[in-house]
Amino acid sequence: MKRFISIVPLLVIMSVAVSVVASASQVLAQASYPMLMDVRPLAVQAGKTAEHVVSARYDLFGTFQVFVNGEGVTGEAVPEPALVETKPVETKPVVDPKMLAKDPKPAEGKPAEVKAVVDAKSAAAAEKKPEAAKPEPAKKKEQTKHKIRFTAAAGALPGVREFRLVTPQGLSTVGQLIVVRDPVVVESGTNNTQATANPVVLPATVCGAIEAAEDVDMFKFHVDAGKSYVFHVRSARYEDKIHDLQIHVDPLIALKNEAGVVLAANDNFFAGDPLLQYTFKNAGDYYLEVRDVRFQGNEYWQYSVEIHDRPLVVTTVPAVLKAGTKQSVELIGVQLPSGAKGELELPAGAADGPQWVRPKLAGVALDPVQVIATALAPTLENNYEKPTFAEAQDIAVPAMIAGRIAKQGEIDNFAFAAKKGQAFTFEVTARRAQSSLDSIIAIYDEKGTRLTESDDGQIHKMSYSDSILENWIAPADGKFIVEVRDLHLRGGEAFTYGLNVSRAEPYFTLHTDMDKVLIAGGVGAQMFVRVVRKNGFLGEIELKVEGLPAGVRAECGKILASGLDGSILFYAEPGTKPKAAPLRILGTGKHVPLPVKGEPVAANGPALTAVASPWQETYMPGGGRGHYPVDTLFVSVCNPLDVVKVTVEPTEVVLKPGESKKLEIAIERGAGFDKNLTLDLIYRHLASPFGDSLPKGVTIDEKQSKMLLTAKDTKGYITLTAAKDAPPVEKQLVPVMAQASINFVMKMSYCGAPLRVSVVGEAAK
Repeated sequence: MKRFISIVPLLVIMSVAVSVVASASQVLAQASYPMLMDVRPLAVQAGKTAEHVVSARYDLFGTFQVFVNGEGVTGEAVPEPALVETKPVETKPVVDPKMLAKDPKPAEGKPAEVKAVVDAKSAAAAEKKPEAAKPEPAKKKEQTKHKIRFTAAAGALPGVREFRLVTPQGLSTVGQLIVVRDPVVVESGTNNTQATANPVVLPATVCGAIEAAEDVDMFKFHVDAGKSYVFHVRSARYEDKIHDLQIHVDPLIALKNEAGVVLAANDNFFAGDPLLQYTFKNAGDYYLEVRDVRFQGNEYWQYSVEIHDRPLVVTTVPAVLKAGTKQSVELIGVQLPSGAKGELELPAGAADGPQWVRPKLAGVALDPVQVIATALAPTLENNYEKPTFAEAQDIAVPAMIAGRIAKQGEIDNFAFAAKKGQAFTFEVTARRAQSSLDSIIAIYDEKGTRLTESDDGQIHKMSYSDSILENWIAPADGKFIVEVRDLHLRGGEAFTYGLNVSRAEPYFTLHTDMDKVLIAGGVGAQMFVRVVRKNGFLGEIELKVEGLPAGVRAECGKILASGLDGSILFYAEPGTKPKAAPLRILGTGKHVPLPVKGEPVAANGPALTAVASPWQETYMPGGGRGHYPVDTLFVSVCNPLDVVKVTVEPTEVVLKPGESKKLEIAIERGAGFDKNLTLDLIYRHLASPFGDSLPKGVTIDEKQSKMLLTAKDTKGYITLTAAKDAPPVEKQLVPVMAQASINFVMKMSYCGAPLRVSVVGEAAK
């Protein structure tokens, strides 16, 4: 993947300004869902139960449920005493232990009750001093750490699991836990030198944190002569899903002898994470050093290093397997015998794309490896370099090619026949399946003229390193060549890929703007769903929700043929207790072909259905808003928040082209909440829309709107205007949101009753 660094003074100034604004705007809301930052230790051993400390921004108090994705791992909250704080006063309250009373039902979202009494002499002294402030009633301190007891079954699949905590304040963001096979050793004390290194008995998984600038963690272990070990780091990859961690770790590991001489080191192997295999010639004591390559640090930069003498499979040849089949493959990795063959089996119905599967070598199960699942019978690349078009391997379309750039400078060429006007899609899967390949694909004609090229793929604002070229149209009848190579002309045994070549048919994919919906009884919340239209797909998409828990309902909208986003509004019945449940959001639509002059109207295509992929918003460096895919989507009911009611009048607006109408909006604030609120129909950040289900041609007239509610203000209005050329639309669902900022990027949104917007009459030409 290309990385560009540009030093432009104006951009630097803007970035600094944004950072200043961000720091000045922190925590405007009083209520927030917990944002998980780390879990210590990062790993749990299969077959064991262990207590871990989860850290978060905002309150974890009252955590009563833990969701863990996948099978074989469970979690439960460890009950902890309430935390209290009082504002500083001249007289110190004396806490009477006899008056501490815990609520017997913390799981229902009631915080433990704590009472304090004041020493009579101190109180009397305070009364004699008028300048002394009186003690304020004790209040619950925000609890940003919580113990969680995780249990991993003996047969739990090793690897990373997502988990979430359920609190009375709402569902948390995604946390991650790593299931490992060996005992877990947690760093302790000051282990920054060889003299203070933590002792480790191998095999083991060492866990720790690069907590501060120049932090260097050292671990000491003994090995026998000729012994070979694997050192597998998970750290940088673990941080991709952290919701509010703007600067990420770049870990480096090094092996040293007792004299401090570096024997071997590794920086990047699995993206930013190291992998190192080393054979120790001499018996003795050795040291593992873990640090950031830049000598930076952060309290949330956790790592897990698995150290063992077992084989570790990095990829397979072929790397593409048909779902529902069992196949013998070549295993590529470390600690493997030359030419090692193993067995892989993908279950029937496995979704196309990267899948984790556990290979077997001589009947022994190894750690999981990612392969690329397909419904097609894979086309195997010929095992020789093809530097010329004349030697290109012929393929029939559709095809799923299992290939590898085995040598430095290798270029793989595949020839296919096409008719003029036929449309094709070419997609590489490599980095997404942990391959070392950073792909480039290009299309040539038979004369060797390059017609087009593609590097990184992109879904709206999120890019990835695998190449994709969609809806390429053949300019003439003939034979064409699709070329696959590494961006930097590298190659090697781990540079595997899958290349899907297909006729381009219209379809769509969906993703959510957030990974969870937080609601309290009496007030709603929205979820925006965005479409990616593939190969010219046109048509509306009806949205649907599956998995709603008791007491929760949803109003589902649609994505208009002319739009990117649709919205869904969620509501909880008054009195619904805090809970959370996983959801699925689906969209169904038909492709509507454009009319062709002089030809009969084409029939609409068959009904297509897509499941929305959950995306979690992330706080980007400098204050931008980004996204990263996660595995799960949830709805969460919580205790009353900053806004307890939003009223909209009217709830149905009918506009003629060129007409404007006003929405009157009133909010009811929660107890003590007097911060600013923003009214809006569009979810946006720094003027960029991330969710906009307004019909085409309908806009907000901000000059004729009152969208900022300051202090204790409770009433505002929004004026909608239809352009003179606004096309007709009927009852499009639009959320009316009152938004409170949590930090510079994240917001809490509160919604009223569904707003339906229609445009009637003929648009002006």
